[in-house]
Amino acid sequence: MTPRQLLALVLLVAGVAALLLAAVALVALPAPYQRLHALSPASSLGAPLTALAVAVATGPGRAAVKVLVIGLLLAVGGAVTTMAVARATVRSEGHGGHGDRGGPEGRERRGEK
Repeated sequence: MTPRQLLALVLLVAGVAALLLAAVALVALPAPYQRLHALSPASSLGAPLTALAVAVATGPGRAAVKVLVIGLLLAVGGAVTTMAVARATVRSEGHGGHGDRGGPEGRERRGEK
């Protein structure tokens, strides 16, 4: 086994471990916000590590660059998607957003007593 293959294997195992851990947490956690926290390592760590492993295994060239770009897009897109889902969940639950949880501070801002 060459050093490049060994590095690709280590990266692949780390990426798959992050993905599996996120999947187990997604099933185990009850609340929507907790599930979102469980999904963020999958998109920001698991998928990019897996893409990096594929790029290392492929070797230098266009294919490796394409896989690295896909990994970068997955990392950035996963964070943006998580934020969008969180905001949609807050709005669908009837919260006013931005810290407005119905407490005294939120009522004061709205002019309620």
